[in-house]
Amino acid sequence: MEILVVGVIIFYILQKNKKINSEKFIKDNGNYFRKLKEDDYEFLLRSKYGNDVDPNVLFDKRVKNAFIVVVFLIFLFITQLKFLNILAAFVVGYVVFKSPYRSLKAYYKKHLHEINLQLPYFLKSLEVLAQHYTIPVALAKSVDSAPEIFKAGLNELVEKINEGDSSVEPYMDFAKKYPVNDSMRMMRLLYRLGLGSQENKYEQLIMFSKSVSALQNKARETRYKERLQVMESKTMIMLGAVGGGVMLLLLISMIQSF
Repeated sequence: MEILVVGVIIFYILQKNKKINSEKFIKDNGNYFRKLKEDDYEFLLRSKYGNDVDPNVLFDKRVKNAFIVVVFLIFLFITQLKFLNILAAFVVGYVVFKSPYRSLKAYYKKHLHEINLQLPYFLKSLEVLAQHYTIPVALAKSVDSAPEIFKAGLNELVEKINEGDSSVEPYMDFAKKYPVNDSMRMMRLLYRLGLGSQENKYEQLIMFSKSVSALQNKARETRYKERLQVMESKTMIMLGAVGGGVMLLLLISMIQSF
């Protein structure tokens, strides 16, 4: 332990005096470390933090944290520096390196799940507005009442349409920002609804309404299954607790009888 404390103090002093510069080391060898970057890392970062985030800075921070952990563990095992100890230090460092990525993946899955459940209800409110306004106007009016998760994408969509982009691209960009199973199809339907003449608008609205209703039914089924799973897990925990309590009481009574 004394060696570890001394080692940490020496490492800190060398860092402060720029004798050892971990950040410079990581930047100088950035091309090698970049090979460890996951293919979807930048996409996941921007999904959570937006386009202003710098993926390289955050990736370098991951490498730096892992490097510090490895050095710390090597100092810890300095008196018993065996191959297995060195290997364990690098394994723990790799786990620390991967931890932020796993956190991003978990966030993204949860994020997509929320989108999947809320999209049908947002589209239903949009359908009501589309009965009275054109699609661009309906989209602009839906921003204030839309779920918070969709507001950023909606503002971008409305802004592109107002700038004169009458192609399907603004709608597809919205679908890519919220890439659940039916987002692409529903945004194409919405775009076609905006292109249609007033004579055909009623028929297109009916088609759009049927698609939205089907999505709502899926969302309801998903919510019902989730609630059922929660109830089942709580029931199993309760039964386990009751069963364990009964077994404990029987064991105590048997011990007392002896």
